[in-house]
Amino acid sequence: MKSDPSLRINAVLLRKKGLSYNEIRKQLKNSIAKSTLSLWLKEIPLKPEHHQRLYTKQIQILTKGPKSQKERREREIEEIIEKAIKEIKTPLSHETYKLFGAALYWAEGSKTKNFEITNSDPGLIAFATKWFEDIFHVSPKTMKAHLNIYPQQNEIQIKRFWSDITGIPLNRFGKSFIKPPNKGYKKNNLYYGTIKVRVPKGTDMKHRIFGWIKAALQDIVPKIKSKQRKWSGLTVTQRPPVNL
Repeated sequence: MKSDPSLRINAVLLRKKGLSYNEIRKQLKNSIAKSTLSLWLKEIPLKPEHHQRLYTKQIQILTKGPKSQKERREREIEEIIEKAIKEIKTPLSHETYKLFGAALYWAEGSKTKNFEITNSDPGLIAFATKWFEDIFHVSPKTMKAHLNIYPQQNEIQIKRFWSDITGIPLNRFGKSFIKPPNKGYKKNNLYYGTIKVRVPKGTDMKHRIFGWIKAALQDIVPKIKSKQRKWSGLTVTQRPPVNL
């Protein structure tokens, strides 16, 4: 099918005004293919100012590209999260809630003698203290807390923040660990520092948690132990010989 002669005339006029092929196609309602425009317009010279405009526009497009990709990805992530939220039936059953908290403690809690958890995430710490109270009937008023902060941070205000988040009274906060001055500090340090929440006399509670975890993993524990025996040589280290 032959194209309308007026389209070619209009395309030439628009090109002489310095418009790009995409801009011309948009003006002509995308009725002409780029390949056709190229044939029509390849002999049409552009003025220096038109070249400069198109070059600047191309640079802007290239610069905007990563930003628009980032924004698109952020929207995609938001949609994924929204869909995932709908996949979880709430409120959680008591059993699910108990195991969720146990898994959290397994990942972030102390594995030594004390029953304590350390983190900088207010949401995680708020959940942990509430979970301790709900599952073990330990009041936040009996818990203890310690901060790990930078010297330039406001210790009093940060204590008040975490007290508000956890319900732990200020008089239950022990001595904070303040990192010694160092020129190598990162400027984007943690706004609220890091908090360690400890349940006094909670050793037996901690052992119960690991019992729940062991029960949840009972199908794979034998396989893991078998693999560990297979690779037991990794646990044996030897000092390199010393040349005297």
